[in-house]
Amino acid sequence: MGGFLSYAQQSFPPSPTWGPNDIPTSLARSSSLPVRGGAGIGKESVKSLLEHNAKVYLATRSATKANAAIAELKDKTGKEAIFLHLDLADLPAVRKSAREFLSKETQLHILINNAGVMVPPVEETTVQKYDLQFGTNVIGHWLFTILLLPALFAATDASTTHEKARVVTVSSSANYLTNGLDFEAFTDGPRRRKYGKWELYHKSKLIVSTSLNPGNINTDLQRHMPQWLVSIIRVMLYSVTFGALTQLYCATAPAAADANGKFFIPWAREGKANKAAEDPQVGEKLWAWLEEQTKKY
Repeated sequence: MGGFLSYAQQSFPPSPTWGPNDIPTSLARSSSLPVRGGAGIGKESVKSLLEHNAKVYLATRSATKANAAIAELKDKTGKEAIFLHLDLADLPAVRKSAREFLSKETQLHILINNAGVMVPPVEETTVQKYDLQFGTNVIGHWLFTILLLPALFAATDASTTHEKARVVTVSSSANYLTNGLDFEAFTDGPRRRKYGKWELYHKSKLIVSTSLNPGNINTDLQRHMPQWLVSIIRVMLYSVTFGALTQLYCATAPAAADANGKFFIPWAREGKANKAAEDPQVGEKLWAWLEEQTKKY
């Protein structure tokens, strides 16, 4: 019941007290990497980062969509983002993308793990046959982050203002709608299919680093949902301008510099995640499981 109440209360948040105009001007010295920044709240975040003179890599799978977004944002901001091919559903491709970034940059100040898959057909899996939602939302993001740690550490070590590099992971209000992880359900098989696509989505959003629920946002994330359901929930959806606020706050606000492990809710407010996400034993088990799974690829 508590999880449902948290879910419901965050659907209609109070007006924001922080906005993109509050982003520090010091971003001019920063390199930023929003994952899946070609659409939705990722694209809106790229726009704000460019407007504050950050060097922004837009990491996503579709070069066509990325280049269209880059051109549009250049028209709006006068600044040009850089496309980085990244397919989170293919672990060797994730490694290739990380190598490409590290060949170009020695420092990374902001990593926003923003990509998400929600309720696709349960038959769909990653290239390595993991559940598509957990494979994309968790495994792919985790491996990409681990591989980029040298650049994140280097950015922190080189800072003359003691500014810390930040990793922001976009979760969801679905964080509150599951009781925990079931590792046997994350590879394809009867256990996974028994859960169904909704519960698998909820489990893929249980993870916390500096994590956040961006709010109920009108994006193409709902593309796999039935149209009748989209029509019903549309009345409680906000624009991507609102959706980008909380992740931009976590990525740039001085007040969020020491927010590691915390969970934020709309709009740019500190909240509480599902208690199941704060179990240290589960966290250790998940970390070991991710290391074991990804070393094979």
